[in-house]
Amino acid sequence: MDLQTRKLLRRDCGLIVWNGVPPMRFPRIAPIVLLFTCFLGVAFAANPQAQVPAILPPEFAGWQMLGAAKTSSDPAVADAANAAVLKEYSFSDVALATYTRDDGRTLKIRAARFADASGAFGAYTYYLAPAMRSEKIGDQGASLDNRVLFYRGHILVDAQFSKESIMSGEQLRELSAGLPRPGGTNGNLPTFIEFMPHRDYIANTQKYVMGPATLVALGSAVPAGLVDFAASSEVSLARYNTPSGEATLMLISYPTPQLAAEHLRRIDAAHQLSLPQSGASEASGSGIFFDKRTGPIVAIATGEISPSDAKSLLSLVNYEASVTWNTPSESAEVRDLYKLILNIVVLCGILAGLAIIAGVAFGGFRLLMKRLYPDKVFDRPEQMEFISLHLTETVVEVWPETVPGESGNSREAPPESI
Repeated sequence: MDLQTRKLLRRDCGLIVWNGVPPMRFPRIAPIVLLFTCFLGVAFAANPQAQVPAILPPEFAGWQMLGAAKTSSDPAVADAANAAVLKEYSFSDVALATYTRDDGRTLKIRAARFADASGAFGAYTYYLAPAMRSEKIGDQGASLDNRVLFYRGHILVDAQFSKESIMSGEQLRELSAGLPRPGGTNGNLPTFIEFMPHRDYIANTQKYVMGPATLVALGSAVPAGLVDFAASSEVSLARYNTPSGEATLMLISYPTPQLAAEHLRRIDAAHQLSLPQSGASEASGSGIFFDKRTGPIVAIATGEISPSDAKSLLSLVNYEASVTWNTPSESAEVRDLYKLILNIVVLCGILAGLAIIAGVAFGGFRLLMKRLYPDKVFDRPEQMEFISLHLTETVVEVWPETVPGESGNSREAPPESI
C-alpha cells in the first residue's frame, strides 16, 4: 500500500488551505487613524473657545456692519466703570460694532456674553433704570429715547440708535432671534427670584446681585460681609409701594436652610435688635428694619414705613420646596468637566453610528449586487475565498483465511481494496 494514502493530510498542505485570493485584512494604519480622530475630538471638546460662535452677525434687518466688530474678553472694554461688577456676573467676552442703513442712520451695539443666563439677567437688572419702558425684545427688554437694552439667553445687548423709528423694535427682535443661545442648564435663571412679590412692585427696580462689588454699587441695608457671598449666596433687591411709604425688599438665598438660619442670627446680632417683637428693630435715622427666614431664604424689609407694612410685605415671601433636575452647578470646574465628558460621549456615539451606517450600507450593497448580478461582481469563482480540508481515509477489507482440514475449495483472500 502507498504510504501516502495512509496519511491524514498531504505533505504539501496544512489543515487549512486558502484557494484564490487571501482574506482581506484590516489595514494597520486604521487603528492609528481612529485613535488620532478620537484625540482630535477630545481636544476639540476640551477647548470650549473653539466652539464659541460670534456674538453679532454681519447684517440683520437691513443693517450692515461697518468693518469688523471689536471683540475682547476684558470686562473693562465693555464698561470700564463697572468692570468688577461684570466680572462678578461671570463676564465672558464683548463685541462692539457699528451698523448703518441706506438712509444714513447708524446703530451702535455693545453685546456682552456671560457664562450663563443668570449673569446676563443680573447685568440687565444692574443697568435697568426705573424711567425705562418695557419692550418685548429678547427675554426681557426696556428702552429710553434712542437706547434699547435687552438680554437674550446669556447675551446682554445695549443698542443706541442715531434716530429712532417705529421699526426699531422689530429690527432688534430679528437680531435677538439670531443671537447664539447657551446650552444645557446655562439658559436657566435663578429660581429664588420667583419668590419676589408682584403686588405693589415698582417697575424696573429689581436687581439681581452675585457679588460684593455689585451690592456696594447698588447700596444695601445689609453689608456684603454679613451677606457672605463666599457661602454661595445670591441677592435680589426690589422696591415696593406701601400705604406708609416706599419699602425695599431684600432676599438673600443660601444653599441650605441651616446656612440661612446661621446668617440670619448674624444679621440680627449686627443690627442689635431691641424691639419687643422678635426679629424687628428700628435704627435711628435709617427707618424700619424687619427680617425673617423662609426655607433657605432670608427676607429683609427696610424703609420709612410702618412695622405693620413691613410685616405685611414680608408675609408675601414664602418659600415652597420643589425638586428640579435642571439646577445649574455653581462650580465652573464641574461644568467644564461635565461638558468634556458629554462631548466625548457624543463623539463616540457619532463614530459608532458612522461605523454602523457604513457596515449596513456595504452589506446592503453586496446583497443587492449578488441579487442583480450573481457571481459577476462579488463571489466570482476565481476570487472565491473558502476553506478546504484535504482528508483521505484508508479502508481495509480482511477476508477469512482457509482453515486446514475443512472440506471444500479454499479461497484466497482478495487483495486490499482502497
